[in-house]
Amino acid sequence: MDNAFLLLTQARLFDEPQLASLCLEMIDKNTADALNAEGFTDIDQDTLNAVLERDTLRIREAKIFAAVLRWSEAECIRRQVPVTPANQRMVLGRAFNAIRFPLMSVEEFAMGPAQSGLLDDREIVQLFLYFTVNPKPNVGFLDTPRCCMTGKELTVNRFPQTESRWGYSGPTDRIRFTVDQRIFVVGFGLYGSYFGPTEYEVHLQIIHLATKKVCGSNTTTFCCDGTDDTFRAMFKEPVEILPNTSYIASAKLKGTDSYYGTKGLRRVTVDCNNGEKVVFQFSYAAGNNGTSVEDGQIPAIIFYI
Repeated sequence: MDNAFLLLTQARLFDEPQLASLCLEMIDKNTADALNAEGFTDIDQDTLNAVLERDTLRIREAKIFAAVLRWSEAECIRRQVPVTPANQRMVLGRAFNAIRFPLMSVEEFAMGPAQSGLLDDREIVQLFLYFTVNPKPNVGFLDTPRCCMTGKELTVNRFPQTESRWGYSGPTDRIRFTVDQRIFVVGFGLYGSYFGPTEYEVHLQIIHLATKKVCGSNTTTFCCDGTDDTFRAMFKEPVEILPNTSYIASAKLKGTDSYYGTKGLRRVTVDCNNGEKVVFQFSYAAGNNGTSVEDGQIPAIIFYI
């Protein structure tokens, strides 16, 4: 991935838009590797801006911030100024405002940016308010999700039939899953009320089973129309899922009783439009409000490859 940034810098320097576009697409598809590459800290500020402004970076915003910190340290050294938070923000210029702090979880923000010294006290307070209150204040940083993914949106459905009714006074609905290739999950399909049109509040999570790390989360709402269709509840940004690794899909709903799926499938193969196939395998997850392979909520996972 070092070559991608070298080529991108050269393409921009010599006004080769087609080559620049190809390099940016490569960075989109391999964002984590690209930002961790040694060559990333060597790029100029304009190239950094071009990368940070993209909606299609496949990585969590906290990791973008960590990479930008590394770049700013290298840039301070290039400019022969002390590596201080004030100087790091100065050398970043408008690239700093391209960091989408609102896309982070409050924990990610508290552990990283809030302690970095790059944000002033007012910005820190405003961002903490953004994470915790409604209506949300204007914080001066974009909150547009970086989830305009390349390729076609795909969905895996694990239930061929539905029944009623499923209640939400107990624990979170959870199901364990693995895939056989890397994917990016952007949301879940969930069942809604069989009483008629209703709005639900839902807290979504994807949890890495072995480490218990929360890979992605969002608290959002969705509206249903009283049918047994599935309804979309989306993450703020794509969640990278690695092959042959166990994850927990989790959804905590607040609302009336709903439909639920039955006769669930343990293994589902999704045909992609490019001839590829993605194999999902589902299994039991503890603390699940009754959701299992055979019955329950979280009938669908929405993803890109």
